[in-house]
Amino acid sequence: MTRYRQSPQLPMWLQDRRPDTRSAEYAANEFGLAGLEEEQRPTNVDVKSYTQPFLSFITQNPTVFHAVDAIATRLQSNGFIKLSSREAWADKINKGGKYFVKRNGSSIIAFVVGSDYKPGNGAAVIAAHVDALTTKVKPIPTKPTRAGYVQLGIAPYAGALNKTWWDRDLGIGGKVLVKDSKTGKIESKLVKLDWPIARIPTLAPHFGAPASDPNPNPETQMVPIIGLDNSDLAGKTTEDIPATSRLGGIGAFTSTQPERLVKAIAGEMNISDYSSIINWELEVFDTQPAQL
Repeated sequence: MTRYRQSPQLPMWLQDRRPDTRSAEYAANEFGLAGLEEEQRPTNVDVKSYTQPFLSFITQNPTVFHAVDAIATRLQSNGFIKLSSREAWADKINKGGKYFVKRNGSSIIAFVVGSDYKPGNGAAVIAAHVDALTTKVKPIPTKPTRAGYVQLGIAPYAGALNKTWWDRDLGIGGKVLVKDSKTGKIESKLVKLDWPIARIPTLAPHFGAPASDPNPNPETQMVPIIGLDNSDLAGKTTEDIPATSRLGGIGAFTSTQPERLVKAIAGEMNISDYSSIINWELEVFDTQPAQL
């Protein structure tokens, strides 16, 4: 097997130093197996069964809020106790205990106290990202209808809005704050519209230069379409709608949101009073299941 391969994109002095990622030696170094004897290295690994749990996790938890909730559920099923960041922990933490705490539904911290722990002992910490490169629905995502297409305002998170989002069936999900009309308490709930509700379309190649623009404007040229409405063709705008007809009434959060999106989320959550939706934080995701 050839150890190294030539690459015309690299300077000559680097071409002989670029490792062949197909080589067994590269794989051993990359995956931490270099120090193991041949008989110790795993053989006959079923890649599909090994990776499927993670792929299923990604598919079932497409937003950061769903991921944190799933991790919390798994921790509780393994004996971890949930703590509140609003309370003191001095009388709640014991030696040998397992605990976790969530913040904003978007981050989670879990820790275990050793059975022989003494004040002054050290601690081992493992950290990982829960969030991902994605696109978020803007706080006020209502955009003018163009040529009969209802648009949804979104914003890239960590620079994620690029050409890989084009022509995909997109769903919407995240965290919704709902107020109980009887108690007045506000509860955070999850919602997941995991069917095609949005799409960022592209132009066919034969449209010429506009279809081959290497740097499309994400504000005007990469906007998801969530429905059809010919009101703009008749010269009507959002301002033409009487305030009393907006969902939730005057001053309600839902009155600032696209009507179809509000109805879709309320329907999924069995909410009949739109004004009980106080706020939400939503993400856009690909509805296709994760796969290798």
